[in-house]
Amino acid sequence: MDTIYQAQISYSQFLSETGKPLQPLPDWTGQPDTLVRYYRNMVLARQLDNKIIALQRTGQMGTYASLLGAEAIEVVLGDLMQRDDVLVPYYRNHALQMLRGLSLADMLRYWGGDERGNASPAMGEDFPNSVPIATQALHAAGVATAIKIRGEKRAVVTVCGDGATSKGDFLEALNVAGVWQLPVVFMVNNNQWAISVPRSIQCCAPTLAQKAIGAGIRGEQVDGNDVIALHESIAAALKHAREGKGPTLIEAISYRLSDHTTADDATRYRSNDELKAAWEREPIKRLQTFLHEQQWWDELQETAWQKEVSQIIQQGLDDFLQQPAPPVEDLIDYLYAELPEALQEQRQRLIRNAQPGGNHHE
Repeated sequence: MDTIYQAQISYSQFLSETGKPLQPLPDWTGQPDTLVRYYRNMVLARQLDNKIIALQRTGQMGTYASLLGAEAIEVVLGDLMQRDDVLVPYYRNHALQMLRGLSLADMLRYWGGDERGNASPAMGEDFPNSVPIATQALHAAGVATAIKIRGEKRAVVTVCGDGATSKGDFLEALNVAGVWQLPVVFMVNNNQWAISVPRSIQCCAPTLAQKAIGAGIRGEQVDGNDVIALHESIAAALKHAREGKGPTLIEAISYRLSDHTTADDATRYRSNDELKAAWEREPIKRLQTFLHEQQWWDELQETAWQKEVSQIIQQGLDDFLQQPAPPVEDLIDYLYAELPEALQEQRQRLIRNAQPGGNHHE
Protein backbone atom coordinates (compact mmCIF):
# COMPACT_ATOMS: atom_id res chain seq x y z
CA MET A 1 0.00 0.00 0.00
CA ASP A 2 1.36 3.40 -0.97
CA THR A 3 0.88 6.56 1.05
CA ILE A 4 -0.27 9.26 -1.34
CA TYR A 5 -0.64 12.10 1.14
CA GLN A 6 0.58 12.98 4.62
CA ALA A 7 -0.09 16.14 6.60
CA GLN A 8 0.86 17.68 9.91
CA ILE A 9 -0.78 20.33 12.06
CA SER A 10 1.66 22.53 13.94
CA TYR A 11 1.00 23.96 17.41
CA SER A 12 2.67 27.18 18.56
CA GLN A 13 3.16 28.50 22.06
CA PHE A 14 5.79 30.90 23.37
CA LEU A 15 4.65 31.69 26.92
CA SER A 16 3.76 29.08 29.52
CA GLU A 17 0.63 29.34 31.61
CA THR A 18 2.71 31.19 34.21
CA GLY A 19 4.15 33.68 31.71
CA LYS A 20 7.55 32.02 31.28
CA PRO A 21 9.18 31.79 27.82
CA LEU A 22 9.13 28.24 26.48
CA GLN A 23 11.41 28.92 23.52
CA PRO A 24 13.41 31.83 22.05
CA LEU A 25 11.08 34.76 21.49
CA PRO A 26 10.68 36.67 18.21
CA ASP A 27 12.80 39.80 17.80
CA TRP A 28 9.81 42.17 18.03
CA THR A 29 9.22 41.11 21.65
CA GLY A 30 12.52 42.70 22.64
CA GLN A 31 10.77 46.07 22.94
CA PRO A 32 7.74 46.66 25.18
CA ASP A 33 5.50 48.73 22.90
CA THR A 34 3.44 46.00 21.21
CA LEU A 35 3.13 43.74 24.24
CA VAL A 36 2.14 46.61 26.55
CA ARG A 37 -0.45 47.71 24.01
CA TYR A 38 -1.86 44.18 23.89
CA TYR A 39 -2.05 44.10 27.66
CA ARG A 40 -3.76 47.47 27.95
CA ASN A 41 -6.34 46.54 25.30
CA MET A 42 -7.07 43.20 26.96
CA VAL A 43 -7.68 44.92 30.29
CA LEU A 44 -10.03 47.38 28.60
CA ALA A 45 -11.90 44.53 26.89
CA ARG A 46 -12.35 42.61 30.13
CA GLN A 47 -13.47 45.59 32.19
CA LEU A 48 -15.94 46.56 29.49
CA ASP A 49 -17.23 42.99 29.40
CA ASN A 50 -17.80 43.08 33.16
CA LYS A 51 -19.62 46.40 32.87
CA ILE A 52 -21.96 45.22 30.12
CA ILE A 53 -22.90 42.10 32.08
CA ALA A 54 -23.68 44.30 35.09
CA LEU A 55 -25.87 46.50 32.88
CA GLN A 56 -27.69 43.45 31.54
CA ARG A 57 -28.30 42.09 35.02
CA THR A 58 -29.90 45.39 36.01
CA GLY A 59 -32.14 45.55 32.93
CA GLN A 60 -30.19 48.26 31.07
CA MET A 61 -28.86 46.00 28.32
CA GLY A 62 -30.19 43.14 26.18
CA THR A 63 -28.95 39.56 26.08
CA TYR A 64 -25.17 39.73 25.72
CA ALA A 65 -22.45 37.32 24.56
CA SER A 66 -19.39 37.71 26.77
CA LEU A 67 -15.88 37.58 25.31
CA LEU A 68 -14.33 36.56 28.64
CA GLY A 69 -11.28 34.41 27.92
CA ALA A 70 -10.93 35.43 24.27
CA GLU A 71 -9.31 38.83 24.84
CA ALA A 72 -5.95 37.84 23.37
CA ILE A 73 -7.48 36.71 20.08
CA GLU A 74 -9.44 39.95 19.81
CA VAL A 75 -6.64 42.41 20.50
CA VAL A 76 -4.01 40.72 18.32
CA LEU A 77 -6.36 40.53 15.35
CA GLY A 78 -7.34 44.16 15.90
CA ASP A 79 -3.72 45.24 16.00
CA LEU A 80 -2.49 43.34 12.96
CA MET A 81 -5.36 43.89 10.56
CA GLN A 82 -4.84 46.83 8.23
CA ARG A 83 -7.45 49.53 7.75
CA ASP A 84 -8.40 48.30 4.27
CA ASP A 85 -8.71 44.66 5.35
CA VAL A 86 -12.27 43.47 5.89
CA LEU A 87 -13.63 41.97 9.11
CA VAL A 88 -16.58 39.57 8.90
CA PRO A 89 -17.30 39.06 12.61
CA TYR A 90 -19.50 36.93 14.79
CA TYR A 91 -21.27 37.85 17.99
CA ARG A 92 -18.21 37.66 20.28
CA ASN A 93 -15.98 40.18 18.48
CA HIS A 94 -16.92 43.43 20.24
CA ALA A 95 -13.36 44.34 21.32
CA LEU A 96 -12.06 43.58 17.84
CA GLN A 97 -14.74 45.78 16.30
CA MET A 98 -13.82 48.66 18.60
CA LEU A 99 -10.15 48.32 17.72
CA ARG A 100 -11.30 48.54 14.10
CA GLY A 101 -12.98 51.89 14.83
CA LEU A 102 -16.46 51.16 16.20
CA SER A 103 -17.28 53.50 19.08
CA LEU A 104 -18.03 52.05 22.48
CA ALA A 105 -21.40 53.82 22.38
CA ASP A 106 -22.36 52.19 19.08
CA MET A 107 -21.28 48.79 20.35
CA LEU A 108 -23.51 49.28 23.41
CA ARG A 109 -26.25 50.50 21.12
CA TYR A 110 -26.28 47.20 19.25
CA TRP A 111 -26.31 45.06 22.40
CA GLY A 112 -29.01 47.35 23.80
CA GLY A 113 -31.28 46.26 20.96
CA ASP A 114 -30.76 49.16 18.55
CA GLU A 115 -29.69 47.87 15.13
CA ARG A 116 -28.27 51.28 14.22
CA GLY A 117 -25.27 50.25 16.31
CA ASN A 118 -24.72 47.45 13.80
CA ALA A 119 -24.51 49.88 10.88
CA SER A 120 -22.14 52.57 12.13
CA PRO A 121 -20.25 54.52 9.43
CA ALA A 122 -17.11 53.85 11.48
CA MET A 123 -17.32 50.18 10.44
CA GLY A 124 -16.33 51.10 6.88
CA GLU A 125 -16.44 47.95 4.76
CA ASP A 126 -16.47 45.63 7.79
CA PHE A 127 -19.59 43.50 8.04
CA PRO A 128 -22.16 43.65 10.85
CA ASN A 129 -22.34 40.99 13.56
CA SER A 130 -23.43 37.53 12.46
CA VAL A 131 -25.60 35.72 14.97
CA PRO A 132 -26.52 32.65 12.84
CA ILE A 133 -23.75 30.10 13.30
CA ALA A 134 -21.06 29.93 10.58
CA THR A 135 -22.92 31.93 7.91
CA GLN A 136 -20.24 34.61 8.20
CA ALA A 137 -17.65 32.18 6.79
CA LEU A 138 -19.49 32.14 3.45
CA HIS A 139 -19.86 35.92 3.53
CA ALA A 140 -16.11 36.20 4.04
CA ALA A 141 -15.46 33.92 1.06
CA GLY A 142 -17.68 36.16 -1.05
CA VAL A 143 -15.84 39.32 0.00
CA ALA A 144 -12.49 37.63 -0.60
CA THR A 145 -13.65 36.62 -4.08
CA ALA A 146 -14.38 40.25 -4.93
CA ILE A 147 -10.99 41.34 -3.59
CA LYS A 148 -9.21 38.70 -5.67
CA ILE A 149 -11.12 39.62 -8.85
CA ARG A 150 -10.10 43.26 -8.36
CA GLY A 151 -6.47 42.29 -7.81
CA GLU A 152 -6.31 44.10 -4.46
CA LYS A 153 -3.71 43.30 -1.81
CA ARG A 154 -6.14 43.02 1.08
CA ALA A 155 -7.14 40.30 3.52
CA VAL A 156 -10.50 39.20 4.85
CA VAL A 157 -10.77 37.91 8.42
CA THR A 158 -13.70 35.95 9.78
CA VAL A 159 -14.03 34.53 13.27
CA CYS A 160 -16.18 31.70 14.59
CA GLY A 161 -16.40 29.34 17.53
CA ASP A 162 -15.57 25.64 17.66
CA GLY A 163 -19.21 24.69 17.21
CA ALA A 164 -19.39 26.55 13.90
CA THR A 165 -16.77 24.25 12.38
CA SER A 166 -19.37 21.46 12.32
CA LYS A 167 -21.68 23.47 10.09
CA GLY A 168 -21.89 22.96 6.35
CA ASP A 169 -21.50 26.72 5.83
CA PHE A 170 -18.04 26.62 7.38
CA LEU A 171 -16.85 23.60 5.41
CA GLU A 172 -18.24 24.97 2.14
CA ALA A 173 -16.44 28.27 2.76
CA LEU A 174 -13.16 26.43 3.38
CA ASN A 175 -13.61 24.44 0.20
CA VAL A 176 -14.29 27.40 -2.09
CA ALA A 177 -11.50 29.40 -0.42
CA GLY A 178 -9.08 26.60 -1.23
CA VAL A 179 -10.29 26.04 -4.79
CA TRP A 180 -10.15 29.74 -5.65
CA GLN A 181 -7.15 30.52 -3.41
CA LEU A 182 -8.99 33.36 -1.71
CA PRO A 183 -7.28 35.95 0.56
CA VAL A 184 -9.17 34.99 3.72
CA VAL A 185 -8.15 34.04 7.26
CA PHE A 186 -10.53 31.74 9.14
CA MET A 187 -9.97 32.26 12.87
CA VAL A 188 -11.57 29.57 15.03
CA ASN A 189 -11.91 30.58 18.66
CA ASN A 190 -11.92 27.08 20.12
CA ASN A 191 -13.24 28.02 23.54
CA GLN A 192 -14.16 24.37 24.26
CA TRP A 193 -17.93 24.86 24.49
CA ALA A 194 -20.59 25.29 21.79
CA ILE A 195 -23.24 26.47 24.23
CA SER A 196 -23.57 23.23 26.28
CA VAL A 197 -21.81 20.90 23.82
CA PRO A 198 -18.17 20.25 24.81
CA ARG A 199 -15.36 20.08 22.28
CA SER A 200 -14.85 16.42 23.18
CA ILE A 201 -18.10 15.43 21.45
CA GLN A 202 -18.18 18.21 18.86
CA CYS A 203 -15.69 16.55 16.52
CA CYS A 204 -13.80 13.24 16.62
CA ALA A 205 -10.67 14.71 14.98
CA PRO A 206 -7.83 15.54 17.38
CA THR A 207 -7.70 19.12 16.07
CA LEU A 208 -10.16 21.40 14.33
CA ALA A 209 -7.31 22.92 12.34
CA GLN A 210 -6.97 19.70 10.33
CA LYS A 211 -10.28 20.50 8.63
CA ALA A 212 -8.10 22.73 6.48
CA ILE A 213 -6.38 19.65 5.05
CA GLY A 214 -9.51 18.47 3.26
CA ALA A 215 -9.81 21.89 1.64
CA GLY A 216 -6.16 21.94 0.61
CA ILE A 217 -5.32 25.07 2.59
CA ARG A 218 -2.95 26.05 5.41
CA GLY A 219 -4.09 24.95 8.84
CA GLU A 220 -2.45 25.38 12.23
CA GLN A 221 -3.20 25.40 15.92
CA VAL A 222 -2.04 28.10 18.34
CA ASP A 223 -2.33 28.82 22.04
CA GLY A 224 -5.15 31.36 22.08
CA ASN A 225 -4.10 32.65 25.50
CA ASP A 226 -0.57 33.54 24.31
CA VAL A 227 -0.40 36.90 22.53
CA ILE A 228 3.08 36.19 21.16
CA ALA A 229 2.03 32.93 19.51
CA LEU A 230 -1.13 34.59 18.18
CA HIS A 231 0.87 37.51 16.80
CA GLU A 232 3.24 35.23 14.90
CA SER A 233 0.47 33.05 13.48
CA ILE A 234 -1.92 35.85 12.54
CA ALA A 235 0.77 38.08 11.02
CA ALA A 236 1.94 35.22 8.79
CA ALA A 237 -1.62 34.34 7.73
CA LEU A 238 -2.48 37.95 6.87
CA LYS A 239 0.73 38.34 4.87
CA HIS A 240 -0.01 35.10 3.06
CA ALA A 241 -3.49 36.36 2.14
CA ARG A 242 -2.42 39.86 1.05
CA GLU A 243 0.29 38.42 -1.18
CA GLY A 244 -2.28 36.32 -3.03
CA LYS A 245 -1.03 33.00 -1.67
CA GLY A 246 -4.42 31.84 -0.41
CA PRO A 247 -6.35 31.17 2.79
CA THR A 248 -5.38 29.99 6.28
CA LEU A 249 -7.33 28.29 9.05
CA ILE A 250 -6.08 29.11 12.56
CA GLU A 251 -7.47 27.20 15.51
CA ALA A 252 -6.83 29.26 18.64
CA ILE A 253 -7.16 27.19 21.82
CA SER A 254 -8.88 29.30 24.47
CA TYR A 255 -11.61 28.76 27.03
CA ARG A 256 -14.98 30.41 27.48
CA LEU A 257 -14.70 31.67 31.05
CA SER A 258 -18.27 32.98 31.00
CA ASP A 259 -21.72 31.61 30.31
CA HIS A 260 -22.47 31.26 26.59
CA THR A 261 -24.60 34.41 26.85
CA THR A 262 -26.37 36.15 29.70
CA ALA A 263 -29.35 33.90 28.89
CA ASP A 264 -27.27 30.81 29.74
CA ASP A 265 -26.28 29.10 32.99
CA ALA A 266 -23.06 27.18 32.41
CA THR A 267 -23.12 25.65 35.91
CA ARG A 268 -25.75 23.24 34.60
CA TYR A 269 -23.30 21.50 32.28
CA ARG A 270 -19.76 22.52 33.29
CA SER A 271 -17.84 21.63 36.45
CA ASN A 272 -16.36 24.26 38.75
CA ASP A 273 -13.05 22.37 38.74
CA GLU A 274 -12.79 22.68 34.95
CA LEU A 275 -13.54 26.39 35.09
CA LYS A 276 -11.05 26.94 37.91
CA ALA A 277 -8.33 25.18 35.92
CA ALA A 278 -9.12 27.33 32.87
CA TRP A 279 -8.65 30.52 34.90
CA GLU A 280 -5.05 29.40 35.50
CA ARG A 281 -4.44 29.57 31.74
CA GLU A 282 -6.20 32.86 30.93
CA PRO A 283 -4.36 35.42 28.78
CA ILE A 284 -4.29 38.63 30.83
CA LYS A 285 -2.55 37.36 33.95
CA ARG A 286 -0.11 35.42 31.76
CA LEU A 287 1.01 38.53 29.88
CA GLN A 288 0.97 40.68 33.01
CA THR A 289 3.41 38.28 34.68
CA PHE A 290 5.73 38.39 31.67
CA LEU A 291 5.63 42.20 31.55
CA HIS A 292 6.39 42.45 35.27
CA GLU A 293 9.39 40.17 34.91
CA GLN A 294 10.69 42.30 32.04
CA GLN A 295 10.12 45.40 34.22
CA TRP A 296 7.84 46.84 31.53
CA TRP A 297 4.77 47.10 33.77
CA ASP A 298 4.27 47.80 37.45
CA GLU A 299 1.58 48.46 40.05
CA LEU A 300 1.56 52.22 39.47
CA GLN A 301 0.97 51.75 35.75
CA GLU A 302 -1.73 49.19 36.52
CA THR A 303 -3.56 51.53 38.89
CA ALA A 304 -3.36 54.43 36.45
CA TRP A 305 -4.60 52.32 33.54
CA GLN A 306 -7.46 50.81 35.53
CA LYS A 307 -8.60 54.32 36.42
CA GLU A 308 -8.36 55.46 32.80
CA VAL A 309 -10.25 52.39 31.63
CA SER A 310 -13.08 53.17 34.04
CA GLN A 311 -13.29 56.70 32.62
CA ILE A 312 -13.28 55.43 29.02
CA ILE A 313 -16.08 52.98 29.75
CA GLN A 314 -18.14 55.54 31.66
CA GLN A 315 -17.83 58.06 28.82
CA GLY A 316 -18.98 55.45 26.31
CA LEU A 317 -21.88 54.49 28.55
CA ASP A 318 -22.90 58.14 28.96
CA ASP A 319 -22.82 58.61 25.18
CA PHE A 320 -24.96 55.50 24.74
CA LEU A 321 -27.54 56.52 27.31
CA GLN A 322 -27.87 60.01 25.81
CA GLN A 323 -28.66 58.71 22.33
CA PRO A 324 -32.32 59.11 21.32
CA ALA A 325 -34.35 55.94 20.85
CA PRO A 326 -34.90 54.80 17.26
CA PRO A 327 -38.14 55.90 15.58
CA VAL A 328 -40.95 53.48 16.43
CA GLU A 329 -41.77 53.08 12.72
CA ASP A 330 -38.43 51.29 12.29
CA LEU A 331 -40.34 48.22 13.50
CA ILE A 332 -42.08 48.19 10.12
CA ASP A 333 -40.09 50.26 7.65
CA TYR A 334 -37.47 47.63 6.81
CA LEU A 335 -39.67 44.58 6.29
CA TYR A 336 -40.74 45.08 2.68
CA ALA A 337 -39.54 46.99 -0.39
CA GLU A 338 -43.14 48.17 -0.81
CA LEU A 339 -45.18 48.30 2.36
CA PRO A 340 -48.49 46.36 2.22
CA GLU A 341 -51.61 48.39 2.90
CA ALA A 342 -52.31 46.62 6.20
CA LEU A 343 -48.87 47.52 7.52
CA GLN A 344 -49.26 51.11 6.35
CA GLU A 345 -52.24 51.41 8.69
CA GLN A 346 -50.32 49.80 11.53
CA ARG A 347 -47.39 52.13 10.89
CA GLN A 348 -49.56 55.20 11.24
CA ARG A 349 -51.09 53.80 14.42
CA LEU A 350 -47.64 53.17 15.91
CA ILE A 351 -46.56 56.73 15.15
CA ARG A 352 -49.73 58.22 16.67
CA ASN A 353 -49.47 56.10 19.82
CA ALA A 354 -45.80 56.98 20.28
CA GLN A 355 -46.53 60.70 20.32
CA PRO A 356 -47.12 62.49 23.64
CA GLY A 357 -50.79 62.16 24.48
CA GLY A 358 -51.25 59.40 21.91
CA ASN A 359 -53.96 56.81 22.36
CA HIS A 360 -51.96 53.96 23.83
CA HIS A 361 -55.02 51.71 24.00
CA GLU A 362 -55.98 52.10 20.34
